[in-house]
Amino acid sequence: MPSIPEDAAHDTMRQSVDVSGGVVNREACYDSYFGPRPVISSLRGVVSSAHPLASQAGLRILSDGGNAFDAVIATASTLNVVEPYMSGIGGMGVATFYVAGERRIRTLDFIPAVPREYDASTKSREDLRRGPHSAGTPGNLAGWCELLAAYGHRSRAEVFAPAIDLARNGFPITDLNSHVIGESMVDCASDPNWATIYTDAGAIPEPGWVLRQTDLANTLEAVAADGADYLYRGKLGQSLVTHLRALGGSVSSCDLDEVHPRWDDPIAIDYGAYRVHTPPPQSEGFQMLLGLQMLRDFNLADKPRNGVEHLDWVFRAIRLAAEQRILNANASRDQIAAMFSDAASGRLSGRLRSTEPICARTELFGEPEPSNGSRGGQHTTSMSVGDGDGNVVCITQSLGSPFGSGIAIPGTGIVLNNFLNWGELHPDSANYMTAGAPLSLPIAPSVTTSGGEPVLALGTPGGFGICQTQTQVFVQWAEYGLSVQKAIEEPRAILSDGTSVQLEARISADTVRALRAKGHDVIMLPAFDMHVGGMQGVMRDPETGALFGGADPRRDGYAVGL
Repeated sequence: MPSIPEDAAHDTMRQSVDVSGGVVNREACYDSYFGPRPVISSLRGVVSSAHPLASQAGLRILSDGGNAFDAVIATASTLNVVEPYMSGIGGMGVATFYVAGERRIRTLDFIPAVPREYDASTKSREDLRRGPHSAGTPGNLAGWCELLAAYGHRSRAEVFAPAIDLARNGFPITDLNSHVIGESMVDCASDPNWATIYTDAGAIPEPGWVLRQTDLANTLEAVAADGADYLYRGKLGQSLVTHLRALGGSVSSCDLDEVHPRWDDPIAIDYGAYRVHTPPPQSEGFQMLLGLQMLRDFNLADKPRNGVEHLDWVFRAIRLAAEQRILNANASRDQIAAMFSDAASGRLSGRLRSTEPICARTELFGEPEPSNGSRGGQHTTSMSVGDGDGNVVCITQSLGSPFGSGIAIPGTGIVLNNFLNWGELHPDSANYMTAGAPLSLPIAPSVTTSGGEPVLALGTPGGFGICQTQTQVFVQWAEYGLSVQKAIEEPRAILSDGTSVQLEARISADTVRALRAKGHDVIMLPAFDMHVGGMQGVMRDPETGALFGGADPRRDGYAVGL
């Protein structure tokens, strides 16, 4: 099958794709691809996020004299309103950023610990998929307020104003909004608070239906006035704890009071002329760095882009790195150093160069199993912002699954996460959910520098596929010289346990057959498929300061410039 030309790609979204041996039927899947996004460029500021209105919210703050930190918090809070199934006050996240005034990369981790009263030994995996036992302590609001206080120029009232306006006055929902609300009805509509907010009198709202969230607007106004204390030591937290514990959940007032975002230095590797930075654990961004460390000596640029050598090496590196992530969740700095040592790197590179097929885990600690694809429902969001002063910020934040636990706190407009579903129930795992222990999550915003200057910010949703997508897009950008927008649009795959590879269908039939011969169990996706992530990025020219935004057409992503 020849590669699908760009102008034909849209028509493939509702078709099943069959390339001699593997089929995924997406006839009912959201038709998310509407053609290549334009390259957005500016000298003053660029915002790239998963919804046009959220990107515009960040741009509004930049145009009023705010910096990238002000803009990213405006964007993050607005995503709570216009993309409520992906992230919000009830979720968790991590930020990686370059501070121009300090000429350094920093990270801020706002993933709270496992609740202190949580008993994983009494839970099954089904308990963690939805409902009260799946909900962890929210961290996003603490992270937003901490980052704004440290580096922002604008007040909370100013940066939350766009979100408050859209929540109170409403906005017409997109096709994707309608699709995700519809697919969430089975799991979430039994919660009357959720159904009141997100359904049209109990029915799936059609695109164009105006979603108004008065309770959320009131909550955001209170947050603008009182800051993070409104949740962690105030009225909102009391409402959350009372409602969740009445349902059998474990989050307590003590858990909320102990939420404190953690400042840290990134972990990093060199990749040619670049230095790639991600947050340290509890983030699992080290998976991306391990994969790139294995690939950096393979001279991928000498091989055809999207050809068999390129894809085979990248897929093998992803699988080897994922196995290390599973074994080293919540790693210490010393453990990280050991993982990246010459000896450990040499062992992994040897396996990468071997012709033996690699069968390994990509998700949880249990034994690898043949899979028809990764666990569905990983819903996260990421945003990247650059300003004219040279600040670059990337935040990845999430509720876990679409609408998280499916629990809406009455009178607040807040939906709680289901992040305990990403923890381990196997007691031998490094990410076993011991009460009060760190919770390791596969979210990994990255910032790349060259000569000490920021040149690229990349972040994506995708659950256990996040570091897979980050690796694939970085290789397209760094090895093949693509713009950030083009690199994001290139065909991608998601790997799951065993040897399964779900691959977008813009790869030649000869390449697919060769990949299968090398041991990859390739299953074909449509030409563009939202299950391989929804990346947003910003590229920066260190000589001119020019900024370029890239946004993923597989979802509602848009970049805007000032």
